[in-house]
Amino acid sequence: MKEKFDVTGMSCSACSSHVEKSVSKLEGIKTVSVNLLTNSMQVEYDETKLDTGKIIEAVEHAGYGASVKEDGKAAVKAGETEDAVSIQQKNIKNMKTRLIISVIFLMPLMYVSMGHMIYNALGVPMPPLTMKFFHGSENAVIYAFTQFLLLLPILFVNQKYFRNGFTTLARRSPNMDSLIAMGAAAATVYGIFAIYRIGWGFRIGDMELVHQYSHDIYFESAGTILTLITVGKYLETKSKGKTSEAITKLMNLAPKTVTVVRDGKEQVIDAADVVQGDIFVIKPGESVAVDGVILEGKSSFDESAITGESIPVLKQEGDKVISASINKAGLIRARATRVGKDTTIAQIISLVEEASSSKAPIARLADKIAGIFVPTVIGIAIVTFILWLASGADFEFAMSCGIAVLVISCPCALGLATPTAIMVGTGRGAEQGILIKSGESLETAHLVDTVVLDKTGTITEGHPAVAAVRMAPGVTEAELLGLAASLEKASEHPLAEAIVRYAEEAGVEVSQATEFAAEAGQGVSGMVSGRKVLAGNQKMMDAQKVTLDGMDAEAGKLSEEGRTVLYIAADQKLLGMIAVADPVKKTSAEAIREMEQMGLDVVMLT
Repeated sequence: MKEKFDVTGMSCSACSSHVEKSVSKLEGIKTVSVNLLTNSMQVEYDETKLDTGKIIEAVEHAGYGASVKEDGKAAVKAGETEDAVSIQQKNIKNMKTRLIISVIFLMPLMYVSMGHMIYNALGVPMPPLTMKFFHGSENAVIYAFTQFLLLLPILFVNQKYFRNGFTTLARRSPNMDSLIAMGAAAATVYGIFAIYRIGWGFRIGDMELVHQYSHDIYFESAGTILTLITVGKYLETKSKGKTSEAITKLMNLAPKTVTVVRDGKEQVIDAADVVQGDIFVIKPGESVAVDGVILEGKSSFDESAITGESIPVLKQEGDKVISASINKAGLIRARATRVGKDTTIAQIISLVEEASSSKAPIARLADKIAGIFVPTVIGIAIVTFILWLASGADFEFAMSCGIAVLVISCPCALGLATPTAIMVGTGRGAEQGILIKSGESLETAHLVDTVVLDKTGTITEGHPAVAAVRMAPGVTEAELLGLAASLEKASEHPLAEAIVRYAEEAGVEVSQATEFAAEAGQGVSGMVSGRKVLAGNQKMMDAQKVTLDGMDAEAGKLSEEGRTVLYIAADQKLLGMIAVADPVKKTSAEAIREMEQMGLDVVMLT
């Protein structure tokens, strides 16, 4: 059985690795995949040996929180999507505020601590005010204490690192926050210690001691660590937001409410409350909420959001309708066959979520490294401290060397960059309508040597247009188009829309048809200005005994060129034919040529 969980308290790859290891040890676990950026975990387990309670208990024992992710059915309830987005936006805003405050105070902190170095490097004299208050051993206390005051707001807005870091350290599951907290705290404490030593130096009149410790202040290091990590966390939070937005856009393809028929009356309910077997109504222009089978009515459906096929598909009684497709014209009554998390759109959303939660091989490697990285760095810092002490160095110097190891090792690009790249890749793909099955698929995409393209809507525009008009002798184009468009105006077929649009653009007058009738698999007929007009294929012309007068040969040529030919006849006489085609996009040839230049084999499959 597969189950998804929300995990709280994770802040780095070491956290996700620790959670993964803790759950993996349980008997009955088949696979575990923990995603840091979505704070989620996907577990496949043997339900005869294990239940969700034990899995949650294992996560909590590791020092984190967990809860079963809500059913996909709940995800389509009205308002929940918006709530998820608003929470994500709130997180982004909070991270942005923390970053702005950190940068605002870091800049003067860096200026006070290292400004004199910049002026010396540029060969420019320092401003008198800076010289008066912050330069020279006599100003050492002001110089150090000013830095401490500028650091305090940075420490305050980023206190989360210290809470999480020391908590996980106490639970013997140190993570990247532990390293950040230890490095920043050590630098801060040592800086405070330096202020006291400076004060003691003034007390005993030892200006050499004052000079030494005015150079051993690491407040700017603590501020820089916290600010740089906050930059990374802000970018990470934004990438989460983009992925959430992409999934939200997919969710919004399906309506939040649907009209169902219960006890003989129509009533509007939440789409999540539709049950299998319900009769529901799809009005013209509405999106389909759940998958179903048409019981009554006929209409064209735009299924491009699901299938990529831009041309609307004609559906009638007995045909299936897909969730998130759009009813173009007629009123439809259908019976629900797949609802909630079983609908087509819900499964696509699930696919995107699973892809963002899945791990690529490189991500699994990063997790393994991160799992041992933090304790290793702490160990190296301790060994460094001990070795310097053993070599005869004084306590303060040995401590500063140990702190240097912690400070330098804080940012972990490998642990952050890998999951971020996968998340951004799958999220950006979803925004562009590209569904990436898994992290592994994304990683191995560079090995692709063949690209298979659909025709309609990919190579072509996806919207039919009139490609050619041929008239019988003695018939004008205006007459042919006028009769054809007047008849086709009553039709819902996409080819009919193309003919009507072409006639209107050509300035041809279009009138109203009466006695309109559609013959399945043949075409349409009706009365236009007192004349019986036919528009259809050769089968219709043969059935109505209309002579083609040799035009079928030219129709064959047009068909070979990928065009759909409609014969137009009036009062048993052929007036001509109209060829409709889906034009090739202007960018297709260039795109295919570029892919071929990349060494890819390009195939059209249609």
